Amino acid sequence: MLSPRPARNPDSLRIHDAPSPNHDERPQPVDMLVLHYTGMRSGAEAIARLRDPVARVSSHYVVEEDGAIFRLVAEDRRAWHAGISHWRGATLLNGRSIGIEIVNPGHEFGYRPFPALQMAAVCDLCLDILSRHAIAPRDVVAHSDIAPDRKDDPGELFDWEGLAANGVGLWPSDGAEPHADALTLLGRIGYRTDLPLPVLLRAFQRHWAPARVDGQAHAATLARLAAVAQAIE
Repeated sequence: MLSPRPARNPDSLRIHDAPSPNHDERPQPVDMLVLHYTGMRSGAEAIARLRDPVARVSSHYVVEEDGAIFRLVAEDRRAWHAGISHWRGATLLNGRSIGIEIVNPGHEFGYRPFPALQMAAVCDLCLDILSRHAIAPRDVVAHSDIAPDRKDDPGELFDWEGLAANGVGLWPSDGAEPHADALTLLGRIGYRTDLPLPVLLRAFQRHWAPARVDGQAHAATLARLAAVAQAIE
């Protein structure tokens, strides 16, 4: 798990500028942080695509496996990273979110653990972003949370627990007794509820119950669902 991050001056973050043309005007203030994996064979390939005007995709930041951070789009501009998305009843989430792409081949090209240097850089970058924007822990989410029928990233190997221990996102320490059915709890957390339950459960498990990503409502998953819903409420 990610070790505790010391307090640091945001100016000490070493960020390389690699501007992308793929952005436009932001229609509303930032209140979400969305974490992705690149899902491509290399970081260089991913950055090239995110800067390609033909591709029409981008993110605000990319974090390489060695911890190098690249800024592609200014935070006051809308990057095009979330696609069709939904969280807590809201859609068109690009307009209200900052997107971080984390270099990893993903499930298609050889999914692997995220290196310690990379996770430390992700944590520091997230803390820096949170120092500037009013983003609640419940709104630090995975791409798979906001697009559960399309996306798996950043996936079950990502250290959400370590991030939360450092003040980024939400990670209840224990399970809880379910006080509602699984679909109701998923809706309270923020997921859309018009998709098949196994699809939603698989997305939830990738974020909050990664030991068993099977889309089934077994006891451990239900306890985690109740714990996350309780922490949010």
